[in-house]
Amino acid sequence: MIEIQADHCAVAFELLTAEGQTRGLMGVDKWVWTARLFKTRALAAASVRGGRVHVNGLAVKPSREVEAGDKLEITIGPVRRTVIVRGAVERRVSAAEAANLYEETEHSVAERKRQAELYRLGGPVDLGGRPTKRDRRRYDAGKRARRT
Repeated sequence: MIEIQADHCAVAFELLTAEGQTRGLMGVDKWVWTARLFKTRALAAASVRGGRVHVNGLAVKPSREVEAGDKLEITIGPVRRTVIVRGAVERRVSAAEAANLYEETEHSVAERKRQAELYRLGGPVDLGGRPTKRDRRRYDAGKRARRT
């Protein structure tokens, strides 16, 4: 581990292995972003703060460090993914390389496929297009009638 002193704070960095993966710790928000489970780091941090990312069954703060072997439960929309951390990289890498950073559980994969099938079978929802002036007046009249 290399420690860098900057004024009054110390920052620690883990050395990289030959494959470019760190051997140690990284904040959970940065890890889910570098593993390409979220599109932006801001979305990753907001999801962690919002309680949609759990590490080993516990809701955590974005600065909570993860290491190899930790189990993450990530909720994105209606889908909940369960992944096991296998490694970390200092910078964001390609999707193919990012897939090597974690292993998704079989149950999680099956649930994601089930959710995708349900979404596909639901089909597009037809809202009937833009309402006409007559539709709007009927809607407003119904609202007034319910208030009295």
